[in-house]
Amino acid sequence: MKDMIKDDFKKIGKYKNIIKLIGIVLLFIYIEYIKLIPIIIFNIKEIAGPIAVILDAFKNVILILILFFIYRKDILKEWDIFRANMVDNVDAGVKYWFVGLLCMVISNLVINLVFKTNGAGNEQAVQEYISYMPWMMLINAGILGPFIEEIVFRKTFKDAFKKKWLFVLLSALVFGGMHVIGNLNNWYDVLYIIPYGCLGGAFALAYNETDTVFTSITLHTIHNCVLVMSAILTAFIMI
Repeated sequence: MKDMIKDDFKKIGKYKNIIKLIGIVLLFIYIEYIKLIPIIIFNIKEIAGPIAVILDAFKNVILILILFFIYRKDILKEWDIFRANMVDNVDAGVKYWFVGLLCMVISNLVINLVFKTNGAGNEQAVQEYISYMPWMMLINAGILGPFIEEIVFRKTFKDAFKKKWLFVLLSALVFGGMHVIGNLNNWYDVLYIIPYGCLGGAFALAYNETDTVFTSITLHTIHNCVLVMSAILTAFIMI
């Protein structure tokens, strides 16, 4: 009986990182319900405009605290690795980011031209949020979002899947899917998994080469901040 129990624990230990991955992804999905706390406390009747942005930022802060609590030892360890060789780590990651960005742009253009769309629904939603509270969105989408997504889609996947290309492909696919699935207006919107997946795969390769999630966090932060700042400047010029 004892041997059977030990065997069961060994099996659980073998798959604990996959179980952990599933739990973290579910947390990422269902953390939306944490918004009910301020909604109930402040008796918020309408969730739109700036209120929606603030609630999203609140959710992200709570999620970051939870993720840091879960991964605090690994996060601190990987920060030390990144800081010890920061220039080389960023330099190694930039080449993957550039290739991923190029693939993202090309695939986006092809999808937009073939199906005559205005871009992915997720991008349109972000643009709308930027119009409400631009500087809050710079913090929310430019800084908080990349940290969360790199822990969820890179850190957890790398821990669960030790084979390089399995990790890269699954990380890219789920990353792309999560950016698309909530904003589907037509069947071909699913194709936007490709551009998002290209970028996610690039970040996964950057993480794999440098062994520190802060390489992909840094590149993801730069990428998002540039996009948000471009949107803010464009809106300012058009006023």
